[in-house]
Amino acid sequence: MSYTLKSLSLIIATFFAFTSVKGQDTVRISEADLLKKLNDGNWKVKIAEQEYKAARADYRQSHSLFLPQVELFYTAISTTNPLMAFGSKLNQEILTMQDFNPALLNDPDRTENYATEVSVNMPLINVDGLYKRKAAKVKMQAMQQKSARTKEGMQLELKKAYMTLQLSYEAIEVISKAVDMAESSVKMVQDYYAQGMLQKPDLLQAQLRLQQLKTEKSAANNRLQDASQQLAHMVNDSIGNCVYLPKDQLKTSIVQVDLQSNLPENRDDILAMFKAADAYENMAKANKMSFVPRLNAFGRYQMYDDEILQADADGYLLGVQLSWSLFKGYQNAALAQKSKIEYQIARTEAEEYESLSKVEVNKVSRQVLLAQQKVSQQELAVEQASEAYKIRKDRFGEGLEKTTDLLMAENQLLQEEIGLLQAVFEFEITQAYLAFLTK
Repeated sequence: MSYTLKSLSLIIATFFAFTSVKGQDTVRISEADLLKKLNDGNWKVKIAEQEYKAARADYRQSHSLFLPQVELFYTAISTTNPLMAFGSKLNQEILTMQDFNPALLNDPDRTENYATEVSVNMPLINVDGLYKRKAAKVKMQAMQQKSARTKEGMQLELKKAYMTLQLSYEAIEVISKAVDMAESSVKMVQDYYAQGMLQKPDLLQAQLRLQQLKTEKSAANNRLQDASQQLAHMVNDSIGNCVYLPKDQLKTSIVQVDLQSNLPENRDDILAMFKAADAYENMAKANKMSFVPRLNAFGRYQMYDDEILQADADGYLLGVQLSWSLFKGYQNAALAQKSKIEYQIARTEAEEYESLSKVEVNKVSRQVLLAQQKVSQQELAVEQASEAYKIRKDRFGEGLEKTTDLLMAENQLLQEEIGLLQAVFEFEITQAYLAFLTK
């Protein structure tokens, strides 16, 4: 098979690949639409929200420090145990003089007892519990701030993905224009070849360049599909084989926003780190306060009978209990030491994270300025490549330029236009990242 037939086969294959992509359904969507879907369906946002709810549930458990515990018991027994039999009759208020007969006391008949009891336990003073409650509350606040920062981070990732989608469409448009230019060049070369003004290698070189551009266009369509699928996954949207079509285009001119270049004091992720350290600090205090006595009140109301579901006798019991754990095999002391060290580690990690965040803000601020300069540079490069291509094309039409020079000029213009799109994309992404860091 000749080289020309091989090129024709590749062109046909590329055509069908391109047609299969273009024939797909498109879903028009804006960044605002995607942000709404992100807040409702993103996996990481959901996980962060559930982690916050779990921490909130832990905090709500600490309400038990101020609220009573109420329990209901119903007990049925049948016994010939002397002590239990005598005590059951005493609780049932059915003792008689005959029950004091030593023979009956030592060898009682089978006795049944049915008891209903309502138990109330009320904590009064639990100093260590107060600090554990504070720790749970601070942890809940930290998880809330972490959840908020996670959502902000995913919004940044969504912006990147959406701009990648825009870039894919813009790249396809630029490559399509380059394909049109290459087709025009191939037609000119074919005419000159038919007139015997050019050799066959010149024609094959022009055809190869056209084929390369069409292949590159198919690759760009594949990247477009990848970007659409990535966005769909991010917002938990099922689009099948469809592709997203952005309602707005990638900016071709940049407008630098005057962003705060200093690290804010109230950034959620930094606050979450220090809140986590505060939680460890409160746990350390709680373990230290485990040496302090606890005071609790309790009450019992009891009803007894020798028949099921009856209550002919009742009584109550009220009291307070002071408990003091004096020594538990060095367990409390070791826990207090460990929790203090954990607090120091968490505090140090938070301070390091804050310092690194400041470094990152300064670094990205410089990157924004550099990205802006690259855009200006690339705009000049596109202008120069465009003028050079026009000159080469005119000179080629007059027979004053080689086919290689014309194709090189086409390729240079394409690369510079793609480079401009990439430079604008990088500037917008870097500026968005700086906004995220200083938010």
